[in-house]
Amino acid sequence: MQSLRTIGVFTSGGDAPGMNACVRAVVRAAHAHDLEVLGIRRGYEGMIEGDIVELDGKSVSNIVQKGGTILKSARSKAFRTPEGRATAAQQLRRAGIDGLIAIGGDGTLRGAALFYEEHGVPLVGCPGTIDNDLFGTDETIGYDTALNTAIENIDRIRDTADAHDRLFLVEVMGRDAGFIALNCGIGGGAELVLIPELLTDLDDVKRKILSQMSSQTRSSIVVVAEGDELGGANRIAEALRKDPAFDPIDLRVCILGHTQRGGSPTVRDRVLASRLGAAAVDALVEGHANVMVGIVNGSIVLTPSRTVWSRRKSIDYDLLKLTEILR
Repeated sequence: MQSLRTIGVFTSGGDAPGMNACVRAVVRAAHAHDLEVLGIRRGYEGMIEGDIVELDGKSVSNIVQKGGTILKSARSKAFRTPEGRATAAQQLRRAGIDGLIAIGGDGTLRGAALFYEEHGVPLVGCPGTIDNDLFGTDETIGYDTALNTAIENIDRIRDTADAHDRLFLVEVMGRDAGFIALNCGIGGGAELVLIPELLTDLDDVKRKILSQMSSQTRSSIVVVAEGDELGGANRIAEALRKDPAFDPIDLRVCILGHTQRGGSPTVRDRVLASRLGAAAVDALVEGHANVMVGIVNGSIVLTPSRTVWSRRKSIDYDLLKLTEILR
């Protein structure tokens, strides 16, 4: 491996609260190793275009509490092509970047692994996604903040549901994974949770809702992951409204959407992001490449990039059983 002098850092894919804290940690940890840091703006798209800026201590001052990402993010069609990746590698060589730290989710790390295999630029990933769906880490950057944002909104919706005896279908993010829905369902006292990991039986959903609404509790909250097989909260609501049994029920849909991505990161996310950013720098310095840093049982671990997405991260099925007990 060539001598490491300059690290490039970028954020890619969907933004997640805590990304800025991770960038800050990368810069501060790199400087502690007497390394220079360059920030690549707008992810892989900015890499291809050579949108690269110097990051010093002042650049990352007063950002640990900010949501979003100071380096911006974008999705790049060009990077999906061999020609685009070749251009990106050329831009990195021109900038003098010897190693990369990628902060992002599944798509970001897939692209990073392919880039390493084709062009050999040492690269370490940091798991930054609110979905918490990456194998190799107990939590991802942004997940805790998204949970807290979602649960705050669910609590408010609960007040209105109770005041008007309404049924609310609350859709949270989670295209391929139900971590947010499952935990918010328990924390928010939901009567039912629908997630992508389990087949959704519409007749069973109807039976459970009608049973709940006909009991002494006249309001109900159903938390739906956006990736549920029936198609999310709006399509489920459409199916329920076709059933005459639901005619007397005041049914509403609330999609929390991108509110879960924004806002100031929680302390948990700030600490997680800081640990992972510093660990990513250490990994590069120690000669590791094509790995993701994560935290498992409180300890830093390195997972080969391809393992991160080739192995599906499982939900906690004990929590799923708990939703049945507590509803």
